Amino acid sequence: MSGKQPKYIFVTGGVLSGVGKGITAASIGNILKARGLSVNIQKCDPYLNVDAGTLNPGEHGECFVTVDGAETDLDLGHYERFMDIELKQSSAVISGSVMSEVIADERAGKYLGKTVQIIPHVTNVIIERIKKAAEGFDVHIVEIGGTVGDYEGLSFVEAIRELSVQVGRDNAAFVHVVYLPFLGASKELKTKPAQNAVRDLRGLGIVPDVLVARSEEDAESDVVEKLSLFSGVPKEAVITLPNAETIYEVPLTLQRRGIGQVLADRLNVASSTADLKDWEKIVQKAKDTNAPTVNVGVVAKYLNNEDTYMSVFEALMSAGWANDVQVNLEWIDAEEISQDTVAEKLKGVDGIVVPGGFGERGVEGMIIAATYAMREKIPYLGICLGLQVAVIAAARGAGVVAANSTEFDVGTKEPVISTMEDQKGKEATGGTMRLGDYETIIQKDTLAEKVYGANSVFERHRHRYECNNDYRDQYESWGIRIAGLSPDGNLVEMIDAPGHPFFLAAQSHPEFDSRPGKPWPFFNGFIASLK
Repeated sequence: MSGKQPKYIFVTGGVLSGVGKGITAASIGNILKARGLSVNIQKCDPYLNVDAGTLNPGEHGECFVTVDGAETDLDLGHYERFMDIELKQSSAVISGSVMSEVIADERAGKYLGKTVQIIPHVTNVIIERIKKAAEGFDVHIVEIGGTVGDYEGLSFVEAIRELSVQVGRDNAAFVHVVYLPFLGASKELKTKPAQNAVRDLRGLGIVPDVLVARSEEDAESDVVEKLSLFSGVPKEAVITLPNAETIYEVPLTLQRRGIGQVLADRLNVASSTADLKDWEKIVQKAKDTNAPTVNVGVVAKYLNNEDTYMSVFEALMSAGWANDVQVNLEWIDAEEISQDTVAEKLKGVDGIVVPGGFGERGVEGMIIAATYAMREKIPYLGICLGLQVAVIAAARGAGVVAANSTEFDVGTKEPVISTMEDQKGKEATGGTMRLGDYETIIQKDTLAEKVYGANSVFERHRHRYECNNDYRDQYESWGIRIAGLSPDGNLVEMIDAPGHPFFLAAQSHPEFDSRPGKPWPFFNGFIASLK
């Protein structure tokens, strides 16, 4: 079908936020890919930020980075993992970026004196970005962030309504994800909030073709009949989706309940029966309660919710399944680690992970944790900031007691970590980092070479500070070694520690490349060392 009119699937949500639109959209993509279709996917966010790079991870979860350096919502991570694809900047559309384009065009006189309005000028930009991302694919899935009825999201809802009219009824389908609350007093699932959510959507000119009803427990058949009656959605297109033991079970549930065939029929798209055998194996591994457990201590600073390290969490779990173990993650507040508490805080962990982050808060605890891992020979995995604190820890342990990063102490006398030369003098916070895919040349006879089994690797980056080259010749005396360099040899990309059971840290974020069933070597090697 490539080269023909793409089919569009628009995923919206009602009742409340966090209802599961992202997992639903990713699961639909998973199923349609398994039916032999070429599928792309896109997230439209209503926030007035230009990108997700400056959003608080405690509120919004991790910032996911694409291969071409876009800082995006964490849902793109779900999309990539569920669909085993690499997305680009075009898969992330956010209001601030759209508004910036419209205002720039107005200042440049491109509207020829017309009054610039939400409709049609803002909606036209949204439509064009959606159409551009859909080019060359059989099916393009678009998730609209937020909840239908939110003021900031109305331009996106109007844009997909207009686009559905442009491409025609046979080329666009709407999937509305709603929530069914359970009332303990009457012991029943209530459909009224879902009914109201459908009415809100219809009031904006969109009639859903598929209703995905989320709930804590599975819904009875009479609930489906009631939802169908009051929403106008055929019973076979009302898909109930109870909580699952693992999010990776969702595609299997949706497949069993027929969503793939409903959408294929609705869009009149020829496809084969979905083959999800490999996905079933992943779910079996994820649910294997008989597998031995390894305990991984994650020493971190953003502990509001686990979404702040979503990709790290998923990469570790996937590596566990590949090694026939379950990974028990112990979240350890870096601010609570001191020289006096480190042994107690890390007691019982088989391995230590220090993930990425920004700012001074909690860093001393991370440095102490890295020092402890070196001294006690506990397997250590450092991600971005985790590499930087490891270098600082090694330096201090070797007597360079003032070692620090200029990020945490601008006036440090021993800046073993410092700002990149081409970033010095820049004051803006957004868009001043090394972002996206960069190549690492893996050094011979290192742990990195053993783990990756290759002489180079491309991994995604998101950071502003680098290892200071003035100190590189001291690494060996500190007990660490350069395990990976940039192609020009100018930037330290990985380090390890000779003689240590497993000590590996990367300046990159390898978690963004890991997939269920295809764990990234960085994590696979670490988990294998814990068995």
